[in-house]
Amino acid sequence: MSIPRHILVVDDDADLRQMVADYLTDYDLRVTGAVDGPAMRDAIAREVVDLVLLDLKLVSEDGMNLARELRETSNVPIIMLTGRRDDVDRIMGLELGADDYLTKPFNLRELLARIRAILRRTQAHSAAHGEGRAAQAFRFGEWELELRSRRLTSNDGERVELTHAEFALLAAFLGAPERILSREQLLELSRGNDENVFDRSIDVQILRLRRKIETDPSRPKLIRTERGAGYFFDAQVEVVG
Repeated sequence: MSIPRHILVVDDDADLRQMVADYLTDYDLRVTGAVDGPAMRDAIAREVVDLVLLDLKLVSEDGMNLARELRETSNVPIIMLTGRRDDVDRIMGLELGADDYLTKPFNLRELLARIRAILRRTQAHSAAHGEGRAAQAFRFGEWELELRSRRLTSNDGERVELTHAEFALLAAFLGAPERILSREQLLELSRGNDENVFDRSIDVQILRLRRKIETDPSRPKLIRTERGAGYFFDAQVEVVG
């Protein structure tokens, strides 16, 4: 029997935490609730967390600051919960490193689908490109990406932390170098088949990835934009077995 994946729900609404826990537990997920930042830190310090559901509007503190803290110290996937329906919170959250977002009130089936898509993606991309005797790492330009550890290292030994979304996008590009990938293809590769994903989020994630791997992100040479078509990874890629 497999070990249930562990979901941490950070929200000061006790009823919402309980509702989410009751629902997800029925689908073989283990859920821990946290009312604020200190409770979140304590939960993460005590045991492995596979995904964090984080409310942006906690009474005691700013959820954005907690998201920033999480991303600075961990690559755990983050789904942000927001009561605002405009794009401001969504874009800010994605730029901070969130992997997805949901607007309250949300459908529990949709929440489960998004959680499964992210967990499936993270599991697949940490090993999938290296299934059997396939790749264990990719080398391109001045970089090497280890698939199992999701570690990106430069030739100078500089290690760059990638969010799960950034890793998924980079792995997609490295698996199809010198080919145009449409936004639809990138959405499917990085988020699963979720028709409600905000399409422009791909552009945000591409921008963040460029900042980490391009010498001059304003004039990218690795991830090129093909207007009206998508993106093109312009580099020779060496597969390390």
